[in-house]
Amino acid sequence: MTDVENSTGVGRSTDTTDHRRRRTRDNTLRGRPPVVWLVVGAVLLGLQVGALASFVAGLLADSVAVFAGGGPLGTVTTLLQATESTAQSLPTLLSRDLVSNQGYWNGNRWVGTFLGLEPAAAWGVRVGLVYLYAFAVAGWAVVGYRLYRTRYRVADWTPRDDVIGRLRSHSWGIFGLIVVFMFIVMAVFAPTLGPTTVEENMRNSYEHELDYWNADTGEVETVLVGEANLNSQSRGSNAERVLPFQYDDYNRFHPFGTLPNGRDLFTFIAAGSRISLVIGLVSVGLSASVAASLAMISAYYKNRVDLGAVLVSDAIMAMPQLLLLIMLTSVLSNTWLNDIYSGGFLLAIIFAFTGWTYMWRSLRGPALQVAGRQWVDAAKGFGQRPRTIMRKHILPYITGYLLIYGSMTLGGAIISIAGLSYLGLGVAPPTPEWGRAINLGQDYVRTGSWHISLIPGLLITLVVTGFNALGDGVRDAIDPQSDAETAGQAGRGGGA
Repeated sequence: MTDVENSTGVGRSTDTTDHRRRRTRDNTLRGRPPVVWLVVGAVLLGLQVGALASFVAGLLADSVAVFAGGGPLGTVTTLLQATESTAQSLPTLLSRDLVSNQGYWNGNRWVGTFLGLEPAAAWGVRVGLVYLYAFAVAGWAVVGYRLYRTRYRVADWTPRDDVIGRLRSHSWGIFGLIVVFMFIVMAVFAPTLGPTTVEENMRNSYEHELDYWNADTGEVETVLVGEANLNSQSRGSNAERVLPFQYDDYNRFHPFGTLPNGRDLFTFIAAGSRISLVIGLVSVGLSASVAASLAMISAYYKNRVDLGAVLVSDAIMAMPQLLLLIMLTSVLSNTWLNDIYSGGFLLAIIFAFTGWTYMWRSLRGPALQVAGRQWVDAAKGFGQRPRTIMRKHILPYITGYLLIYGSMTLGGAIISIAGLSYLGLGVAPPTPEWGRAINLGQDYVRTGSWHISLIPGLLITLVVTGFNALGDGVRDAIDPQSDAETAGQAGRGGGA
């Protein structure tokens, strides 16, 4: 009996001491910055700061250039273009010059490629490094969130923890997350992933030269890139066509083959992914802003305000969306909006104008539901302003629905962009876009150049499926009681 009491007492004392030590340690660590995590983040950023700065500066320069009339905006455009050029000259770990896949065979070995590897192997090394770097950044962000949750967050548990836990166990949602992540990495690192550059292979091909091994003469010769493209065209079953994972006659490796004009298809697709992502994000962001604002306003004021919103949305939804997109694209094609980002900004505006109605229908029901709760009435009784009530008491409730329908809408936007480009509308040529690649290869689907339309078509299907799968995963994580039938009804009716 005594031994049991002593052992129990010792155990309690030990537990109390360990708990006190753990609490003291947590309080001590809470005030210290995670030095190792910050150092790793600085190193990861420093490895690619030049590429990141070039991407941001180039995007801003393209957006501002259309407004530049020689005044202050013209100076801003010049500064942004200079910043882009300077950023491109900064060395990065994943630069094309460091891990080069462009070289030639001199009869004995490969010259100009990374470590003397074949162009295919050198390109594969660079692609592997890009995705390894991207997953390292993603892992760094996950570790940072865990550090915040375990060491710096006051609450030991929040509902967000359960949402993340359910998403981690949702295999379909994880599949969508991986697909979307790899698509975003392709868009961000498009200039690095391509076996060649857009400038060299598409825009100014006759201003660049390349060296290659001429097997007929047994010597290294020089040719213009434009002439090499003419002799590498994939037009049906011609002898010059280049299929996926093949070399052309000029020692150039083409992972996805070539286009009918001889240009590299993978470079075209990689550059086009950036166009699709930027347009999709802008259009969905604008649609979400309009839909969320209108949902909160109509739910708060109800009556005539809600009725007016319903009539406007019904009028827009009653129009055939494809015909409406074609009409707006054609009418506004000669305006200054079409000059921003090669017509991409105009597409984003059109998609936002025609797409906010569906998202608003999905948000209206939840917004009306939360607007009738007691805490909203209490906030009104305490004299809070309508804007404050919407921001503090209604917006947090519908944010989850925004994430769900936003991810699903983004996939639909990518399909719409490709569809308009297929019809010759939307993004102005020669800017690469996936739908245009399908259009270029539609005459060769049943020939030896089947890859031109098939590969971008499969990629569009995969990416859109990934966005939908991610939306399903987020929906099930936020609301575990939901199912596909309920979600479909909400998407169509929005609680109307």
